[in-house]
Amino acid sequence: MSTYTEDRRKVTTHRLTEMKQRGEKIAMLTAYDYSMARLIDEAGMDVILVGDSASNVMAGNMTTLPITLDQMIYHAKSVIKGVKRALVVCDLPFGSYQGNSKEALASAIRIMKESHAEAVKMEGGSEIRESIERVLCAGIPVMGHLGLTPQSINKFGTYAVRAKEEAEAQKLIEDAKMLEQIGCFALVLEKIPAALATKVAQEISIPVIGIGAGGGVDGQVLVMHDMLGINKGFSPRFLRRYADLSTIINDAVAHYIDDVKTRDFPNDKEQY
Repeated sequence: MSTYTEDRRKVTTHRLTEMKQRGEKIAMLTAYDYSMARLIDEAGMDVILVGDSASNVMAGNMTTLPITLDQMIYHAKSVIKGVKRALVVCDLPFGSYQGNSKEALASAIRIMKESHAEAVKMEGGSEIRESIERVLCAGIPVMGHLGLTPQSINKFGTYAVRAKEEAEAQKLIEDAKMLEQIGCFALVLEKIPAALATKVAQEISIPVIGIGAGGGVDGQVLVMHDMLGINKGFSPRFLRRYADLSTIINDAVAHYIDDVKTRDFPNDKEQY
């Protein structure tokens, strides 16, 4: 049982800033459906991300690129119905914002109006500044995302650690400060050196959430299916598994099949 369940006030972007200011770490996890979102929220999660990782763990795609805006809205709408406390952030999917700031705004508005999510997340720095600014000008909160940006995987060609070289690290710092300056309420840093992530968190006032970015940031995020051991084919260094649901589910299903085959289920008490 989480020890952080007594404060049942709704988490907002402003409250996340307050958490950073007083040194309280921010817990963030992905969810994609009503049932899991309800359980995660009841446990005391601060932020729930409706991630485009749904493309991988829900739809079985190799990358996040194929998932559509309509699909993200569907997942976000399902999650929102199960959440009372956590701030719900929804990823803008690949192709819905990068090349056209008007399209970015239209995509963000659809997410906010149709799903009732409370913020959007956008991958990239100076390259997408115009799109981010247009979304922010509409009053829609934006969480930034720098470092390893999975929507750009075909550009990188690898999921290796980013910003190890000085030039890329300096650009990341500049982009982080730019995202803060134009009005993003928080920033995700993915798979970058811990020392660099710590430096960014210290130099900007908005909360910095890490995934594979060490412990010197303001909070952590993981993909729910990875953390719960549902997906066991993904084992990066930064992943800590808190359960082995893959084995538990397999055993339960095998037991059910056996009970059906042997006529043990249903028994006399399990029928009308």
